[in-house]
Amino acid sequence: MGEQHIHFYIIDVFAQEPLSGNPLALVVNAQDLSQETMQRIAREFNQSETTFLLPPTRQETDWRLRSFTPVGIEVGGAGHNALGAWWWLAEAGQLKLSGPRTVFQQEIGEQVLAVEVLAEKREEGAPWQPTTISMRQTAPSFGAIHTDPAALAAALGLESSDLFVEGLPAQVVSTGATHMMVPVQSREAISRAQPDAKRLYQHLRSVGGQGCYLFSLDTVDPLAAAYTRFFNPTEGIVEDPATGTAAGPLACYLAKYGRIGSWVTITIEQGYDLARPSRIEIRLHGDEVSICGSGVTVAEGVLRL
Repeated sequence: MGEQHIHFYIIDVFAQEPLSGNPLALVVNAQDLSQETMQRIAREFNQSETTFLLPPTRQETDWRLRSFTPVGIEVGGAGHNALGAWWWLAEAGQLKLSGPRTVFQQEIGEQVLAVEVLAEKREEGAPWQPTTISMRQTAPSFGAIHTDPAALAAALGLESSDLFVEGLPAQVVSTGATHMMVPVQSREAISRAQPDAKRLYQHLRSVGGQGCYLFSLDTVDPLAAAYTRFFNPTEGIVEDPATGTAAGPLACYLAKYGRIGSWVTITIEQGYDLARPSRIEIRLHGDEVSICGSGVTVAEGVLRL
C-alpha cells in the first residue's frame, strides 16, 4: 500500500481572532482510517481533542463525527470538537447554505443532534457566508452531588472556604457528556486552582463525572454569567481553554438553582488563565440546550502515513 496523504486543519474554536479560543485538530475524508489510526493521529496532534469527518451511517444525518483525546479516549457530546468541524465545513463551502438559517443533522456516537448554521451575504449576489454555528445538545440530566467539599478543595489546591457558595452544590450534570459543576467563591480563587490529577480523578470517579468544571459568578465581563476552568484527568486533559460539553450543563445547572432563567442566552468565560480567552454562548429554551460560536482556521497541512 502506498503512502497516504491525509488533509488536516487547525481551527481555533470559540474565537474571534487567531491564537485564542480552543484549538481543534480536524482530519477530513477520514473514512478509510481505522480507529487505531485515528487514535494515533490524535496522539500526534496532542490537542485536547482531534475530530475526524466521516460520511453518515444514518439516512437522516448529513455528517458523522468521531473525536479522540491524546490518550485515545473517544469523546461524546457536542462541544468544540463538533462546532469547529461544522465551522470548517461551512467556511470551506462543503455545506449548501440556503439562507440566513440552514439546519443540518450530525451523528456523534449514538446521538443525532441538530446543527444550525447562521449566515449572511456580504454583498448583493454573493454566496451565503457563515457567521455562527448553533448546535443542539441533549436534554439535561442531573446526577450525584459531591458531599465532601473539604477533600475536593484539597484535590484542587484550594481552601474549603473557596468552594462554599450558598445554595450551589458540587454536582454532576450532563447534556451529552457528564461533568461535575464545582462552584467557587471568586475568579481569583479559580485562578489559584492547581489540581492534583490523581486525587481529582478519584473524586470524579466517585460521583460518575468525566471532567471538573470550576465556575464563579465573579466574571471579567459583568454581562457574562460565569467565569470557568475545566480539568479532565479521566480523559488525559490537563486543562481545556473552552469546553462546550461542560458549558451546556453549567447553564442548565444555573437555571435549576435559580441563578438564571430557563429561557435565556448567556455567555460563559473560559481560557483566561491559559491566555486563550474564550466566550461560549449558551441558549436555553426550557430543556432545549444549544451551544453557539464561531471559529478561525489558523493552519492546514497534510499527514503522510
